[in-house]
Amino acid sequence: MKRSQKIAVQASAALALTLFLSILFLRMTGVDPQYIDPASPEFAASGRTAWPGLWLSGEVVSEPVADWDWVYEVNDPVRGNSIMLETRSWYGIPHSVTINPTARGDKLYIGGSEQDSRLEREFPSSKRWWANIERDPRVRLKIDGKIYEMTATLVADRAEVAQLIGRDPVTRAIGPDGEEQITGVRHYWQVFQRNIPEYGDGSMNAQRITSR
Repeated sequence: MKRSQKIAVQASAALALTLFLSILFLRMTGVDPQYIDPASPEFAASGRTAWPGLWLSGEVVSEPVADWDWVYEVNDPVRGNSIMLETRSWYGIPHSVTINPTARGDKLYIGGSEQDSRLEREFPSSKRWWANIERDPRVRLKIDGKIYEMTATLVADRAEVAQLIGRDPVTRAIGPDGEEQITGVRHYWQVFQRNIPEYGDGSMNAQRITSR
């Protein structure tokens, strides 16, 4: 092997090792998603989005939660009572975002909305974390510094979503042409604990809501 080839091989090996160690470090330490206050001008200027994170770190909860209403009492000095969601991408590196939880006693929901140009894309393609969940429903939530391993199931019935949030999940307005047009759509998933002895992997609970 020529000297130049050896140098190239060594450089490639060093780069691969550096990349592996970097990923391992990030996996161990975690990378939280960026937080921008949804009510701030910065959030509007950013196109209602923020930089995603990677792996979420924290103590993994192994006990079942009987009442999720306590999530509204979480008051982080920066993030308020928002939570973080880690989803599984097709390429193996997690995609995590900041979202707001919706708790109803023993039930916990996560959701988000799409407006403007996102409405031109077919669901769930308008947001990466939506597409990730629909492809692989295994998610992790970071709430008040702790990790909850969950299984997410889409609430497909809009009437059920309307009952959950107290309003129509589809917003409409009269356009310049005088015709009614959709200006926003909200989607929700119910999440079930998994890796809990009492609940198994959460798939049975998820199947119950899917079969309704």
